[in-house]
Amino acid sequence: MNITQGLAILPLIILAAFAMGILLINVFSKKPKDDLTGYIALTSIIFVFLSLFIYVGRGKVTFGSMISVDVYSIFFYLVFVVIGVLTILSSIEYVKTTGIQSGEYYALILFAMIGMMLMASSTSLIMLFVSLEMMSIPIYILAGFQRNESRSIESSMKYFLLGAFASGFFLYGMSLIYASTGGTSYQAIAEYLAKTERLDLSTLTWLGIGFLCIGFFFKIAAFPFHAWTPDVYEGAPTSVTAYMATGVKAAAFAALVRVFFTALPVFQHDWTSILWLIAVLTMIVGNFTALVQKSVKRMLAYSSIAHAGYILVALVAGNEIGRSAILFYLLAYAFMNIGAFSVLMVMAKKNDYHEDLDSFAGIGFKYPLTAVAMSVFMFSMAGIPPTAGFIGKFYIFSAAVKSHYYWLAIIGVLNSAVSVYYYLRVIVYMYFK
Repeated sequence: MNITQGLAILPLIILAAFAMGILLINVFSKKPKDDLTGYIALTSIIFVFLSLFIYVGRGKVTFGSMISVDVYSIFFYLVFVVIGVLTILSSIEYVKTTGIQSGEYYALILFAMIGMMLMASSTSLIMLFVSLEMMSIPIYILAGFQRNESRSIESSMKYFLLGAFASGFFLYGMSLIYASTGGTSYQAIAEYLAKTERLDLSTLTWLGIGFLCIGFFFKIAAFPFHAWTPDVYEGAPTSVTAYMATGVKAAAFAALVRVFFTALPVFQHDWTSILWLIAVLTMIVGNFTALVQKSVKRMLAYSSIAHAGYILVALVAGNEIGRSAILFYLLAYAFMNIGAFSVLMVMAKKNDYHEDLDSFAGIGFKYPLTAVAMSVFMFSMAGIPPTAGFIGKFYIFSAAVKSHYYWLAIIGVLNSAVSVYYYLRVIVYMYFK
């Protein structure tokens, strides 16, 4: 490994070193250091952000056929930095309030972030699977971190068991693709598929791609692999839910886009036809189920399913606007989603929130700043102008129209209109109940 390669993976080295340091502090410290470990974790992410400037101007750096650190992956590194900073800032008080073991908590967040960054950089199915598990295992543990809450333990077990099945499908699909194409790197797979007639492709290839997609769809909570989302999001600690809803989704989409456009471009017509239907069903199921939820946390879980559908619309469009829209929307989604969950954590600290809409009645006058913040996040998620959520949805639906997916754009706009009801309902409760 040369100096250039070392600098390219410096963010990963920083995260690993600080995570291990936090664990050592937790082991050898006689008294709990919740604030200290939180600020150390925050410092590590700031160092990661600064290390990204070292990469500027160095071009693409590869590690064989396994990892490619390029502009695309660096953008997602920045997304994960934003998610990490927001999650840790919102967690410092929350961890003290709930009695969560801070050392392991922050270390697991950093370890999961390493997996997320590797997913965005992976150019081989083997590396992708390793990074997927490196991200998933800490999240499984974090979901059950409130050991005195039965819902948290149930959330962790449910996510672990269903995630294990999804990982099994992913690994089996990977092995089938290797058996049929003779390679695991995206470039090798793309070259094999490009020189092979479609009719000559074996059933193993199609099955492999299908099983691979199952693993991806589970991670982004797309229909019909979304059923775990409400229960897991509701039972997990709120700070972990925010991290899962943004970080895991962003990492999965980062990998999904790279796989589809790098390894499987010759199948674009085939996978866009399937994704068209999945995007529509994901939006419909997410939005219409969110309409009847009384728990705000559960409502946000279903809305995250709908947001996965919107991002899939941009993926279906497959043009430059669509790819840019995915990047922008994931960044905007990180701010508005973590922001909304942070409000829930603030409400829990005030002992006025019990996860139902009635808890929000009158807080517009009781806690005006909290209510204003929540209103901004709700408006953005609903796509009300001139918020970032509106801009993101505008680019997504514009990309669909440019690629002549008119009905997909219309269905997306109608679903976005439906979502306005349950987002504005929170605001109505805050100011008019």
